[in-house]
Amino acid sequence: MTGTVTVRWFAAAGEAAGRPEESLEVDGATTTRALLARAVDAHGPGLARVLPACSVLVDGQLDEHRTRVLAPGVTVDVLPPFAGG
Repeated sequence: MTGTVTVRWFAAAGEAAGRPEESLEVDGATTTRALLARAVDAHGPGLARVLPACSVLVDGQLDEHRTRVLAPGVTVDVLPPFAGG
């Protein structure tokens, strides 16, 4: 099953990706980790530096190990740590 997922890049991740949001193609076996690796290939080393500190949510659920298989239509949020409280 192929389709697209929406990736929303927040704060420093958005700056590194050069955009706040994008749609990326997935197939029935694409994991969050694989999707983010493709994004690093597309957007460069700045994104690679930011990603290790980021939390990743898939449809609002934390994907701590970035192993979720992504179905078309889901939203992936990439959130760097935020200062303040």
